Amino acid sequence: MSFESLTATTHAPYTARVPDYDQDDARLRLLDGIAKAVAAKGYAATTIADIVAQARVSKRTFYQHYSGKEACFSALYVAASTRALHVLQDALSEELPWEAQVERAISAYFATLAENHERARTLYIEVLRMGLPGLVLRRASHARFATWIVEVVAAKSTLNETQRTMALSLAEAVVGGIHELVLKALEGERTEDLSLLVAPASRLVLAVFGGGVSTQR
Repeated sequence: MSFESLTATTHAPYTARVPDYDQDDARLRLLDGIAKAVAAKGYAATTIADIVAQARVSKRTFYQHYSGKEACFSALYVAASTRALHVLQDALSEELPWEAQVERAISAYFATLAENHERARTLYIEVLRMGLPGLVLRRASHARFATWIVEVVAAKSTLNETQRTMALSLAEAVVGGIHELVLKALEGERTEDLSLLVAPASRLVLAVFGGGVSTQR
């Protein structure tokens, strides 16, 4: 799967700015370049020289867009997270029962990861090599996914403020759990296991949200 397909988007939500790659080819090439460089050498060992070599642009061009490696990789991570959210959103269909929508969305998400195992492993694992900035990125990404889940749940049932707060906490727990399942498969180089995660991940979402959101302890 090309980087273009990973980051292509036709939706506005989920991020402050997704670059217009049709008008900003250099930025696209730089994000593709850092993705390839980090996949080959790991985040810590990757240099600006590696990135521009993969992107086939000059260092001057790099610094016109990014202040450094961290900023560039962060942009890649945000773009990929945005694309993943759009994959989930596009898989939903009001014509299907809620349970079927959940399974379809999760299946589409895992299929996207499996299409480019190397890229998925880079984004899931190498982001942690960034240290605290990587943890912040991952936490922000999880929050975006959790917020999206709550938006979907709220669309099928009316939630008051207390219920919405509870739903967000539950969604964050669900996102974290699914993330760990994926991370375990990627760390073990078992791309084929991703399809096997559809059932448990779907059941987790349905177990938490299938009956609505309760605020009772």
